[in-house]
Amino acid sequence: MSPRDTHTFHAQAIVLRHMEYGEADRILTLYTLERGKIKAIAKGVRKLHSRKAGHLEPFTQVKLFFAQGRNLSIITQAETISPFYKLRENLTLTSYSAYVVELLERFSYEEGPNRDLYNLLVDTLTRLEKNPLSRTVIHYYEVRLLDLLGFRPDLQTCSKCSKAIKPEDQFFTALGGGIYCPICGRNQSDAWPVSMTTLKYMRHFQRSKYSKVKDVEIPKKAELEFTALIEKYMTYILERALKTPKFIRDISKEN
Repeated sequence: MSPRDTHTFHAQAIVLRHMEYGEADRILTLYTLERGKIKAIAKGVRKLHSRKAGHLEPFTQVKLFFAQGRNLSIITQAETISPFYKLRENLTLTSYSAYVVELLERFSYEEGPNRDLYNLLVDTLTRLEKNPLSRTVIHYYEVRLLDLLGFRPDLQTCSKCSKAIKPEDQFFTALGGGIYCPICGRNQSDAWPVSMTTLKYMRHFQRSKYSKVKDVEIPKKAELEFTALIEKYMTYILERALKTPKFIRDISKEN
C-alpha cells in the first residue's frame, strides 16, 4: 500500500445528522459499516451547485469516499445507495426516523465498527418506508437495540427472588434490568406496574425474527404502556431524557 493510500478510505454509511460549519461547509455525524460512528466534514456542500449536497441528507444511506484531514475526515465523493425519500416527506415518519437515529447516536461512541448495529439501523429505516406509521417497527428496533447493546431486560424471572414469572400483571424495574413479581415489586420505589398483555408482546419481540412480528398490531392500551416503559428504561440507562419522544407525541396530537 502506498503512503497516499493510507490517507484515503471509503465507507458505507447512514447520515445521522449534520450541522452548519463556516460559510459553506457541514460537519456530519455518520454511522458507517466499516468504522462505526464517525464525524466528517463536507466542504462546500451548501453551495448552490454542490454535487454532494443531495447525497448527504439525514437518514440517507450512502457510499462515501474520504481524505484524512488534520482533525476530521473530509468527504471527497458521495454516492447514494438508498435515499429514503419518504422518511423526510412525511412528518410522522420523520419523527420516527429521528427517534431511531437519536437512540443509536446516544448509545454509541466513536469506538469502531459494529456491523449488527449498522444492519439494524438500515433494516429499520427500510421497514419504516415500507410500513408507514407502524409502531411495531419502532418497538422491534428498541428491543433489538437493547439486545445488541447488552441491556436486554430479563422478562422471564423475577429480578429479586429469581422465581419464574407467572401469567399475571407484574412490575418492571430499570434498576434490576427486568421484572419484579407482584410480591417483590410491591412498594418498590424503582419499579412501576406492567400488564401481562404488554409483557407478552415484549417477550414476543425479544425471541422472534422480524418476519414473525411484522404484522402484529399491539392493542392501543398495551402499545401506550410499551412506549412509556421503554422510554423510562432508556432514560434510566442514558441518565438523561430523550428529545424525540416529545416530538412524536406532539405530531400525534396534531394528526
